[in-house]
Parts: sequence; structure tokens; C-alpha cells
Amino acid sequence: MARIEYSDPAKLDDRTNGIVAKNRNANIFRMMAHSPDYLRQYCRLGAAIRFRGELDPVLRELAITRTGILCEAPYEVVAHKRIGKGAGVTDQQNAALEDWRSATCFDEVQRAALAFTDEVVTLHKPTDATLNAIAAKLTPGALIELQLSIGFYVMTSKFLETFGIDMQAVNDVV
Repeated sequence: MARIEYSDPAKLDDRTNGIVAKNRNANIFRMMAHSPDYLRQYCRLGAAIRFRGELDPVLRELAITRTGILCEAPYEVVAHKRIGKGAGVTDQQNAALEDWRSATCFDEVQRAALAFTDEVVTLHKPTDATLNAIAAKLTPGALIELQLSIGFYVMTSKFLETFGIDMQAVNDVV
């Protein structure tokens, strides 16, 4: 149950209501709509992460879902397992993300990206060895996008958990 009330659509300006509606009235956006300016900027960066850039979408979604797991944010995990599947993440990979190190379904680049994700989230910065391993496999641009994706979804996961955002049916989650 949400820790504060979701925004009231009747009290939102048309632009903010439009953003929430465009995002299928998902609870995260209904909550974030309490701060319309932040909601707009959050959506701009989120769209850049998800729809622009050079980072492979499968790597991005594996990293985002793993971030949600590490941040203990089930809303994020459910949402990005679904989004990841649409981007090419296999059911086997989604199922293995909890214990990815023992799984055989990830290739060398995916394993390096997952190790990088784990260290960014849990150690707050990767070790030199882990950074060098993923940097050898990605362009500088893709590496920047990977790190910013992880950071954005740490923030998102913490937002979801801070406010107790309610889960929704999988088809409704953004």
C-alpha cells in the first residue's frame, strides 16, 4: 500500500495528466505527478535510456532488472522482466538473474555487464578489474549508457520502495 496518496488527476494540469496517461496511468507516474517538473524530466531521461543510445537493449534490460533485484524493488523487476522479454531477453535469462553467476545462459559480454551492475549497486563503484572487463567489450558511449541506466534505475527502485508504490497487473506496469 502506498505510503502517501497518489496524485489526484483532477488537480493535475493537462500536460502532467497527458504524461501520466501516456504511461498507462502506472502507479509510479501517478505518484511522481505530485512534482510535475520532476516527472517531465524523469520521463525525458527514462526515454533516452530506453529508446536512444547505442547500448544493446538486452544488456540494458539485464542490467536494469538486476538493479531492481539488488535494490529489492519487485515493481521494477516485474516491469523490466516484461520489457526485457520484448527487447530479446530470454525467459531462461530472466529466471536466472537472481543467481546469474551460476547460470550458463549469459554470454561473456552479458556476464561482464552483470558483474559491473552488481558492483555499481553494491559497492557503489566497480573495481578496476570489473570496469576494465566491461570497458574492453563496449564502446565508451555504451559504457556510459550502461552506468547511467544502472544509476537511473537505482533511483527509480528507491523511489518505488520509499513510497510503497503498489504493484499493478503486468500489462499495466511501465
